[in-house]
Amino acid sequence: MKQSNLADIFKALSNPQRLALFELIYRGFEKRGKPGSAEEDEPCCRGVEKAFTFACGCLKISRSTISHHLKELQNAGLIVCVRRGQSHYCEVNAKAVEAVRGFLK
Repeated sequence: MKQSNLADIFKALSNPQRLALFELIYRGFEKRGKPGSAEEDEPCCRGVEKAFTFACGCLKISRSTISHHLKELQNAGLIVCVRRGQSHYCEVNAKAVEAVRGFLK
């Protein structure tokens, strides 16, 4: 991964609220079920709604601010958001996380 891409990732994570939101999505990503299990098809973090609920309640920020932070995380390549029906789901981009880990070693 190029240094400019890594800089974008670190810039996105430099905001404390965005970092907390990313951590929530990441922790859901870590707990994802094994291939073939019932949990495998579960969207990480049960989607954006869980992230919205967490952030609104715990971080005391508005839904529009959360939307902005999710867009910044997506633009940096840290998360991938997909739409299924009327719901949006976010997952961690594992390649981006591995690139950061590799850089920090």
